[in-house]
Amino acid sequence: MTSKNAQLIAALIDGNESVRLRATLSLGSNPDPDLVGALLERCAVEQDFYVRDMLTWALLRCPSDITVPKLLAELQSGLAQAKSQALHTLSKIKNASTWSAITPSLLRDADDEVAKSAWRAAVILVPEGEEMALAEALATQLGRGGRETQLSLSRSLVALGEEAVTAVLQKATETKDPNIIAHARATERLLSEPESGSEFAVGQVKRIFAPGQ
Repeated sequence: MTSKNAQLIAALIDGNESVRLRATLSLGSNPDPDLVGALLERCAVEQDFYVRDMLTWALLRCPSDITVPKLLAELQSGLAQAKSQALHTLSKIKNASTWSAITPSLLRDADDEVAKSAWRAAVILVPEGEEMALAEALATQLGRGGRETQLSLSRSLVALGEEAVTAVLQKATETKDPNIIAHARATERLLSEPESGSEFAVGQVKRIFAPGQ
C-alpha cells in the first residue's frame, strides 16, 4: 500500500463525513484491488448515505473477480449493514453467477434493510424462467413492515412482470390477514398503474382494506 493510500484509508474513519467522502472519491478514482477489504470494512459501519454510495462506486471500479468473492463473503457477516451493502453492490455488478447467493434466508432476513437489498438484488439477478418462483418467495413477505418496506417489496414484485406475479397476488388476497390483503391489493394497483408508485399507493389501500392500520 502506498503512503497516499494509507492516508486515504485512515481518512475513512474521520469524524467529518466530507473528509470521508473525499477520501473515498480519491480511492475510487485510482482503484487498488488490494484495498477492497478496507472499503468493505468501511461499508459495514459507514452511517452517511452519500459516503456509502461513494464506497459502492469505489468498489465497482475494482476488478469484479476480486470484489465479487469478497462481497459474497460479506453475506455471512453478523452485521446487517455489511450484508445490505454487499447485496446492493452485487446488484450493481450484475454478475449472473451470484444469483445463487440470494438465498431464501436473505429474502426473509429479520432486518428490513437487508431484506430490501436482497429483494432488489434478486429481481436484477434472477435468471430467465425463474421469475415466478422468485415472485412466490417474495410474496411470503407481503404485509411486512411499514410503508417504506412494503413499497420496496411491491416495486420488486412489479419489476418481475405481470405474468410472474398475478397469480401470487391473487392468492395473497384470499388470506385472512388484512395486512397481507391490503399490501397485495396495493401491489396490484402498482402493477396496473405504475405511475402510482408512491407511498400513497400503499397507504390508500391500507386504509381501505385495513382500517386503523
